[in-house]
Amino acid sequence: MPSSIHTSRNRRVIAGAGLVLVAIVVVLIATDPVGGSAGSGGGVGDSAAATSLATVRSQSLSSQTQVSGTLGYAGSASIRVPSGTAPSAVSQAQQSLASGEAMLSRARASLAADGEALADSRATAAAARAKEAVDCAGEGAAEAASAPAEGASSDSPSGGGSDVCASDAQAVAAAAQSSSVAATKVEGDRALLSSAERSLASAEASLAMARSSATVYGQSSTFTKLPSVGEVITRGQTVYAISGRPVVLRYGSPAIRKLPLGSVVFEPGPVRVTSVTPTTGQTVMPGPVLGISSTARQVKIALAASQQASVEVGDAVTITLPDNQTTPGRITYVSSVATSPPSRSPGGGGEEEGPPTIEVDVTPTDPATTGHLDEAPVSVSITTESVRDALAVPIDSLLALAGGGYALELVEGRVHRLEAVNLGLFDDADGLVQVSGEGVSAGQRVVVPATS
Repeated sequence: MPSSIHTSRNRRVIAGAGLVLVAIVVVLIATDPVGGSAGSGGGVGDSAAATSLATVRSQSLSSQTQVSGTLGYAGSASIRVPSGTAPSAVSQAQQSLASGEAMLSRARASLAADGEALADSRATAAAARAKEAVDCAGEGAAEAASAPAEGASSDSPSGGGSDVCASDAQAVAAAAQSSSVAATKVEGDRALLSSAERSLASAEASLAMARSSATVYGQSSTFTKLPSVGEVITRGQTVYAISGRPVVLRYGSPAIRKLPLGSVVFEPGPVRVTSVTPTTGQTVMPGPVLGISSTARQVKIALAASQQASVEVGDAVTITLPDNQTTPGRITYVSSVATSPPSRSPGGGGEEEGPPTIEVDVTPTDPATTGHLDEAPVSVSITTESVRDALAVPIDSLLALAGGGYALELVEGRVHRLEAVNLGLFDDADGLVQVSGEGVSAGQRVVVPATS
């Protein structure tokens, strides 16, 4: 039976072909009752409507459905100003690193100097202890044990050894105190050095982070050049400019980044500007700048989800453009996710959920024939069913029988007869229909209305 997509059209064609016929096989023999010849001229009857002959053929048939689509450009996306670290912040991080390096240098110098002073103090203390050991050994040690009598002369023979030993003891004590002070200072220097090293490491990490997220713009940067909607930008051309500095387009993906963020835009190929968010002179802020698409032409279709199994990537279609010209195309994408778009309720009471649809994308085979229209409504003929080696006849050759069903008027020499047939696939694009029946075979001739 014919597909429901074609039912209304086929009923009109068949009903116009002859609703008054009866379900009787008529055999006309001996003479041509209509006074015509099935040979030259093609006339087969003298009825009110002129007729001609067609041949039953074995061929492939396909069934198409017409759907609405939108012609435009593929691959919508946006170009954004990235967020990151302003150039002034990078400069501050560099200054912090320089300060950290200077602090570390001073800490190292101080530790080196104080370390030498400690070594000198320790050497002095060692020498004092050695001298004390010599001066106060034996008799001198015993004499040193008793203090000189009050009023006794320091240069008296009895007090000479005692004075020397006491002086050595004082020297040892002073050297020990100096060494202790020097050691304490060295320990402080080491703590300062450790702190300076940590500060420098932190400054280095901060600078590395600032550099990795450094942007091409600062707080006072402005847009000084912007493209127009519809403009096509190719490799090496300026996408927009910030404070007089051009931001250029490169193809592919970024490798190791050596320029500040926002100084280069990477895209797979040429881009077409679809929208511009900022205005010239506006302060640069992170966020969208341009809406873009590729330069490839594409038709988007919201196909009924119930027809998803009827289409697949690679299927050929025919696109009818706004000027009624047609151009071929192929399906390049079939979504597996159905959505239910809103639709107006019949009573005008607002929106309600419409039937579920899937997105189907079509790429024109010859993009140049589609012009440069964007968001233009088009009609697309999609093949939803096909059959091979079908017996095909013109749809106009079908005759509706009074008792129901359909027949063909077959011509065999001077003999005309009606043969009941079953209908299969309707190919509206070629005006053919699949038929089957015991008395129908390829090569037979059938009566069809004559074309003017």
